[in-house]
Amino acid sequence: METATNADLRKNFLVEQLFRTGEVRGVYTHDDRLVVGGAVPGDGQLELPAWDVLGAPAHLTRRELGIVNVGQPGHVLVNNEKFELRHLDGLFVGRGSEVVFAGPDAAFYFVSAPAHATYPTTLLSRAAVEPVKLGSPQGANERSLYRYAWGQELQTAVLQFGVTVIADGSVWNTCPPHLHDRRTEVYLYVDLDEKDRVFHFMGRPGAARHLAIRDREAVISPPWSIHSGVGTGSYAFIWAMGGENNDYTDLTPVALEDL
Repeated sequence: METATNADLRKNFLVEQLFRTGEVRGVYTHDDRLVVGGAVPGDGQLELPAWDVLGAPAHLTRRELGIVNVGQPGHVLVNNEKFELRHLDGLFVGRGSEVVFAGPDAAFYFVSAPAHATYPTTLLSRAAVEPVKLGSPQGANERSLYRYAWGQELQTAVLQFGVTVIADGSVWNTCPPHLHDRRTEVYLYVDLDEKDRVFHFMGRPGAARHLAIRDREAVISPPWSIHSGVGTGSYAFIWAMGGENNDYTDLTPVALEDL
């Protein structure tokens, strides 16, 4: 990390071009064996693929799935049961399910992780989730944290995910930063204007680097890395984690002076 160029960082940790109309695109990372993907159905329907790298007859044969709609309203069919998702609504899908995406203006972001057990598919409407209020206007880090799957209330094997919305006038997320040694975390930044960027910081404390990230681009933060970012305008981000520990509060704060 300390000697990597910006091009090296982008090649190894940035996930680009996930959202193309009529396609399901994805990236498999060896960090906690997560799959990060995007599905944009357009006028048709798209099935969740069983990519060869998974070594299974179906994507969710041995995995569970978290979905967030980052576009306009659409729906997801899980074993032929229809779930309507508005902008930034979530859906947890249990192991062994068949998944189909639909909606002409919808864009579905998803993360899957290996699962040792099967838990019920659950709709996670943002309007029905009470957000946790964090930060302050004075610190330019006021934000609302929507916890969809976080180790309580909704049971999962390993997957955790949710949405954080930055308040107007604030720019920082996850500040001050932290580490969690037993979990990889992926951020997808959304709802940025075309001209705006988020400068995402990663690396070990005291040796952090940054990536400039556009709307609907994701960054993989391995367990050894901090994760924090600052935007040039308003935005939200979807956080997703997998690993051997699904206690949401199990983390190590990093003091700003240690950066």
